[in-house]
Amino acid sequence: MSTTKHAVRSQDGTEIAFEESGSGPAVVLVSSALADRSDARKLAALLAEHFTVINYDRRGRGASGNAADYAVEREIEDIAALIEHAGGSASLFGSSSGAVLALRAAAELDVERLAAYEPPFVVEKGDFGPPWDFARHIDALLADDRRGAAVKYFMTKAQGMPGFVVAMMRLMPGVWSGLKAMAHTLPHDIAVMGDSQQGEPLKAEEWSTASPALVLTGGKSPAGFHSAARAIAEVLPTAEHRTLPGLNHGAVMMAPAELAAPIVEFLRG
Repeated sequence: MSTTKHAVRSQDGTEIAFEESGSGPAVVLVSSALADRSDARKLAALLAEHFTVINYDRRGRGASGNAADYAVEREIEDIAALIEHAGGSASLFGSSSGAVLALRAAAELDVERLAAYEPPFVVEKGDFGPPWDFARHIDALLADDRRGAAVKYFMTKAQGMPGFVVAMMRLMPGVWSGLKAMAHTLPHDIAVMGDSQQGEPLKAEEWSTASPALVLTGGKSPAGFHSAARAIAEVLPTAEHRTLPGLNHGAVMMAPAELAAPIVEFLRG
């Protein structure tokens, strides 16, 4: 199936690059922290058998432009520009912090349907989450141009990745250099998460959307992801939560076929 490369200009003039494939109703794929459109290419190819798939680079990543002043609202405007390109109607799929961005966009825009994989809210005391000074520490590392250290700190303190796994990733030059190249966007995802990782209940007025929603978690993922998924499903008026056996937080790259099946079923209505 052919894939074509395009770009749209967001409201502030930033160029947002994307790949488009397939035909039918449109779905926009929203990537997670330290990810660009390359992470979702296999998933995009599977979804393109049923939909027009718009797989884009979030601002500051890949071939997309950036702006001096970041705000979550600008990322929502990027998604709005992509929906406009699709003819004014599209569904969204997001993973991890990209799922949270998709949720925020759905609260502001006219979105057909919303599928979210493991939004990393922390809604119960004791669930794993970043330390209270996480954002400040990331900012300090980036200010000192310690991009690799910022990536490591994010992976261990926000994702709970064991240190030895990060050490192994550092031995894979292509992978590690790509992650370091996107380190400056970590504050973007921290802003997207806002105060939703403090072990407090989610506020319905912040997340409400009329779009039908499907919140997915992997059966092998830590309990906190399941608590988060149940919490967001409870505050959305038309949402369901499903657990996919055998999957973990890296399912977009590691198990795209298993993830694609329930997304296709849901987006078809």
